[in-house]
Amino acid sequence: MNPSRPQLFGMLAGLFLAAGLIFSAMLATSAWVKIKNSQFITVKGSTHKNIESDLEIWQGNYSVEAAALLEAQHLLRADRGRVEQFLIGNGITNFVFAPITIEEVKASLKDATGWVRQRTAGYRLSQIVRVESGDLDRLDRLDTAPLVEQGMIFTTEPPQFLYTRAGEAKVEMLADATRDARARAEQIATQGDRTIASLHDADMGVFQITPRHATRTSWEGESDTTSRWKTITAVVTATFLLK
Repeated sequence: MNPSRPQLFGMLAGLFLAAGLIFSAMLATSAWVKIKNSQFITVKGSTHKNIESDLEIWQGNYSVEAAALLEAQHLLRADRGRVEQFLIGNGITNFVFAPITIEEVKASLKDATGWVRQRTAGYRLSQIVRVESGDLDRLDRLDTAPLVEQGMIFTTEPPQFLYTRAGEAKVEMLADATRDARARAEQIATQGDRTIASLHDADMGVFQITPRHATRTSWEGESDTTSRWKTITAVVTATFLLK
């Protein structure tokens, strides 16, 4: 008499489970043999550090238009004075102005023969003001609405947030990542009744500075400037001599 379908499924499930256990045991035995017979073990170690940016770069842009170049220059000079007063009034003195950008404003005209020709109808002048400051709270409170209310065409760029002590943190974190690699290597070595003798060599991986809680990484390394609060990640690939 043929077994029922539930019995058949049960037999198959049992066979698959047994095969899985045998395969797992083979892998474990293989890993133990490799550790037992090897002179070296290579592992990755990592460490993370949450930091707050200590420098912010803030940029604003203002522009004017006029039929004559000289008139446009006078208008831009007046707007520059308003920007200086605004920044100083908000306790900001370390600002710089970029060179003036001049652009011709063209207009299309049809002449007596019906041809459409371009002519200069005026000039557009613009200038960027840049602030670099460690007083991030002050810059975050900066509201440029008063400049717009004075009739200025004033826009701002998204701020950039930097961590200037990244080099110092890098040295410390690489040491921590190497210690993490050693701890991992010791855990693995014990499975083959071995111990760690010494560090043979270590390769530094990419250094990641990402927004806090972000998951993206890059093969070339990330250096985020969009977030005030960041996470630094250091990775080391270390090879240890076994004994």
